[in-house]
Amino acid sequence: MKMVHTCIILYMYIVIMIDFSVLRHGRRLEMVQKAQMSSGPAGGGGENTLYYVLVGATCLGTGVYAYRTVSGDKERYNERMIDLVNRPKQGPRAAEAVTEVVAGSKEAAVSEPAPAAEPVESTAAHSDVPEHAPYLLIGGGTASFAAARSIRARDPGARVLIVTEESELPYMRPPLSKELWFSDDPKATETLRFKQWNGKERSIYFQPPSFYVSPTDLAKVENGGVAVLTGRKVVHMDVRENKVKLSDGAEISYEKCLIATGGVPRNLQVIDRAGEEVMKRTTLFRKIEDFRSLEKISREVKSITIIGGGFLGSELACALGRRSTDLDLEVIQMFPEKGNMGKVLPEYLSNWTTEKVRKEGVNIIMDAIVKNVSYKNDKLEIKLKDGRLIETDHVVAAVGLEPSVELAKSAGLEVDSDFGGYRVNAELQARSNIWVAGDAACFYDIKLGRRRVEHHDHAVVSGRLAGENMTGASKPYWHQSMFWSDLGPDVGYEAIGIVDSSLPTVGVFAKATAKDTPKAATEQSGTGIRSESETEAVAVTLKAETTAPPSPVQQKEDYGKGVVFYLRDNVVVGIVLWNVFNRMPIARKIIKDGEQHADLNEEKGNVCIVPKTQSIYNLNDTIYLYNNTLEYWVNVLQYIKTLTSLCVFIKSCKLWSM
Repeated sequence: MKMVHTCIILYMYIVIMIDFSVLRHGRRLEMVQKAQMSSGPAGGGGENTLYYVLVGATCLGTGVYAYRTVSGDKERYNERMIDLVNRPKQGPRAAEAVTEVVAGSKEAAVSEPAPAAEPVESTAAHSDVPEHAPYLLIGGGTASFAAARSIRARDPGARVLIVTEESELPYMRPPLSKELWFSDDPKATETLRFKQWNGKERSIYFQPPSFYVSPTDLAKVENGGVAVLTGRKVVHMDVRENKVKLSDGAEISYEKCLIATGGVPRNLQVIDRAGEEVMKRTTLFRKIEDFRSLEKISREVKSITIIGGGFLGSELACALGRRSTDLDLEVIQMFPEKGNMGKVLPEYLSNWTTEKVRKEGVNIIMDAIVKNVSYKNDKLEIKLKDGRLIETDHVVAAVGLEPSVELAKSAGLEVDSDFGGYRVNAELQARSNIWVAGDAACFYDIKLGRRRVEHHDHAVVSGRLAGENMTGASKPYWHQSMFWSDLGPDVGYEAIGIVDSSLPTVGVFAKATAKDTPKAATEQSGTGIRSESETEAVAVTLKAETTAPPSPVQQKEDYGKGVVFYLRDNVVVGIVLWNVFNRMPIARKIIKDGEQHADLNEEKGNVCIVPKTQSIYNLNDTIYLYNNTLEYWVNVLQYIKTLTSLCVFIKSCKLWSM
C-alpha cells in the first residue's frame, strides 16, 4: 500500500515539475514527430497530445490516491472503534494488573498477575502510562476537555493525554448542585443522567468511554486521539527536561503542556481544627463523590446546615429545601452577609432573594460568623460570634475555592499574590510551552484587567483558547465568559464581567410572566446547559409575540425580571440579567464597548434615574434586549455603540414616570 502511494506521489511530482517548466517558458511541449505517429490535424493538436495525456493522468492519479486514502482512513477508524467497543477485559498484558475505568462505575476489572521470575514493580505499575505525550493536559475537568477538543479541531492528528487524579472521565460540575437534585429518577445518583430544564435528558459526562482511546494505545493510533489517565496526580514538573512525575513514580515527557488543575474547596479554620468527629460530619462539596455522599446523607439525617451564602451554598440550600418536606429534613443556611449572594447582588435584590430561598423551606441565619464547631451528644454544635448556638447533624461548607498551585514551586511558575492562581499573560501562557486555563489561571483580561474566574463557562472559554494557542493561534483572551445560577427551576440569573455588590449599580426591573423562568427559557430556546449556547457570539432570536406590556415594579414588589449594571469609574464592567435569558451576547457587547457614562446612578429604591441630558438619545442606535418578554420596550432595536445609547435603552424601558 505504501509502495503504491509512493509511486503515485512520485509520478505527480514529475508531472507537476513538467507542467511548471512548460508554464515557466511560456510555451507547450514541442513534440518530436516520429514516423509511426500521426501528425494530427492542423492547428498543433498533435503537438499537445502528450501534454493532455499527462494532465489527464495527473487528475486520475490524484483521484485514485484521494479515494484510496479516504477509504483506508475509514477502514482504520472503523477497526479502532470496533476494537474499543469489543476490547476484552484482559488483553495481551494478562500478567499485569490493569484497571478499565467506566464512567459512573465504581467497579474495575483487575486481572490476576501471573508469577514472574523477578519482581519488576515499576514496569507493572506504570504499564498503562505512556512515556511521551505531544499534548499533555494536567487536570480532568471542563477546561482540559475544552482544550483537548480545541486541539483536535485544529490538529486532527494530535495525540492528547489528560491526567486526572479523579477516577472519573471528564464531566461537567454545574448539574451536581442544580439539575441532578431535581431529578425524578431514583437512579440518577448512580447513572448521573438528568433532565435539563428544557426536558431533554443527558449525561453529566461530556463524552462516553468509547470517545477516548486507551493511554497505552495513544502512541499507536495513526490518526491520534484523546486518552484519559485516571487516578493519577502530577506531583512534580521539570520544565527544563519537559517532563512530569506522577504520584506513582511514573514519568511522562511532553512537547506542550496545559495546567488545568482547578481548585479545592476551602474550609473554615474552626472546622479544620475541630477534630475528627466534626470532619467526618462535614462535606466540602466539589466532586461526583461529594454529590452522591450528600444525597445519601440527606435521606438519613434530620438536619443539614450549609455554611456560605454564595452561588454553591444558595443552590444547595434551595435543592435540599425542596426535598425537606418529603424527607422530614431541616435545612439551615447561614452566612456572614445580610442576604443571599450578598457579595454579588445589590442589597435590595439580595434581600428579595433571601425571601425566595426561605419559601423553599430553608431556615436562613444572617450575620452569622462561626466561632466554634464541636461534637456533643451525637450532634454538631455551631457557636456563633454573637452567642447563638445551632445544633445540626451534618455541615456543608460552601465558602469558596482555593486554586491548586502545587506545581508552581517545581515548575518555577509565578503565583499571583492578589488573586491566587498561576499568573499568565493574555494568551494564557505561563512559559513558552506551558499554558494555564480554568480556575487555576490568573490571566490578564484586555478589557477588565487581571482576573481569576471560577465558573464553568470560563473553564470552557479559557480551555478552548488555550487549546487554540497550543496549536499556534496566539490569540489573546478577549471573550467575556458568563456564569449563571439557578435557585430552582423558577428563579435564575446570568451574569458577565465584574459583579461585585460594593460597586455602584443601576437596576431596571419589571414584573415577570410565566415565561420568565430558567425552565421556560430553555424550553422555548431549545438550549440545555446555558453556557454551551451563550459562549457563542450571536444572540438567540426568540419568536416575537404580541403581549400586553407588564407593569413596572413598584416599591417592595417582586423583582420578577430585569437588568443590573455594575459600574467602575463610570464604565459598565458587569451585568446581571435577572430572569432574562438568551441575551448574553448583547450584554457582552456593552462591556466590550467600555464607554464612560457619568450620568448613570441609582436611587435608594430600585429604579434607575433618567439622565438629565436628553439630546444624546438616538433610538436607531440601541439594542433590542427583551424581544418577546418586554414588548413595550419597542424603541430598543439592534446595536449599542456607546453607553450614551445605554441611556436610550433605560429610557425605552418605561419603568419610571416621565
